[in-house]
Amino acid sequence: MDAHDIIRRPIITEATMAQTENKRYVFEVDTRATKPEIKKALEQIFDVKIAGLNTANVRGKKKRQGRYVGYTRKLKKATVTLAADSKDIEIFNEG
Repeated sequence: MDAHDIIRRPIITEATMAQTENKRYVFEVDTRATKPEIKKALEQIFDVKIAGLNTANVRGKKKRQGRYVGYTRKLKKATVTLAADSKDIEIFNEG
């Protein structure tokens, strides 16, 4: 898997933007990616040093359209903590 296939998009919410002050960033990643693959991909794409990495599998929500029932897609979130001497990730600082 290519590094750009593993990292799908940044998750930008009010809660995640509050964490950027502590050098913590949240990304949506491929559901099949492992922690070492995610760490390697982030270091390669953004040229940063990662101190910690947590992942969470998020189940799809149940949605109805009349009598039909389905689920939204599942996703995997990766919360990344950068090292103190690492530079910030620029996408979160644009505004």
